[in-house]
Amino acid sequence: MAHLKPSLRELDPVWQRICSEAEEAIKAEPLIGGMIHACILHHNSFDDALAYRLSMKLASPEMSEQIIREIADAAYDDDASLTAAARADIVAIFDRDPACHRFLQPLMFFKGFQAVQAYRLGHWLWLQGRRDLAYFVQMRVSELFGVDIHPAAKIGQGIMIDHAHSIVVGETAVVGDNVSMLHSVTLGGTGKEDDDRHPKIGNGVLIGAGAKVLGNITVGHCSRVAAGSVVLDDVPPMKTVAGVPARIVGEAGCSQPSMTMNQFIDTK
Repeated sequence: MAHLKPSLRELDPVWQRICSEAEEAIKAEPLIGGMIHACILHHNSFDDALAYRLSMKLASPEMSEQIIREIADAAYDDDASLTAAARADIVAIFDRDPACHRFLQPLMFFKGFQAVQAYRLGHWLWLQGRRDLAYFVQMRVSELFGVDIHPAAKIGQGIMIDHAHSIVVGETAVVGDNVSMLHSVTLGGTGKEDDDRHPKIGNGVLIGAGAKVLGNITVGHCSRVAAGSVVLDDVPPMKTVAGVPARIVGEAGCSQPSMTMNQFIDTK
């Protein structure tokens, strides 16, 4: 028997799992069959499914689904790292969010994942010099998801934004890989300066709910920012900061706080 070339689904374990979970979801709840087929099973690859999902979410009377789909298809054809980062984000969410039980969920239902992928599309447009389209994507993400990420900001992969309500990331902010943040986090400036004015978040950082990190400061890798803190100064790597204004209150407690999601502060 001639050897058959593996399909895209077989070569992409994330996509393979999403498709399997989609079929199981339809069996469990036939009423969502049409939506699952349109969003997942109708497509031949993860890239196609993600482009379709974003086009359906971002479309408005001002910008049709077809135009956004064409933009997303062009972006994913031009830069494979966009969808590679999306796959890493799905795995991160599944690993860190106890409410995520399937790879299918972020793509279909989680606004944190969808907002970050839309940001990635806007960032690609920004780098292409298509600034007004990038601003349109930013606007739609803010309107739809309550997440405001400037398209010029730089964000790594393996990102988990839990609940993703009232997230703000400024123009010159940089977020590393494998970062976790909860709702109402702000990575903002401190005034009207028009230069490098936003935080730089290292790899593996955990930022608690409601935390505000302000100014051109660095939060070192694998550190923790406690919920409700206001960070105005640099944070060394692998430390925990808390308070208003935030102060170092101890070590990070583990090597990868963004993955363990442990927000308990040992006061002993």
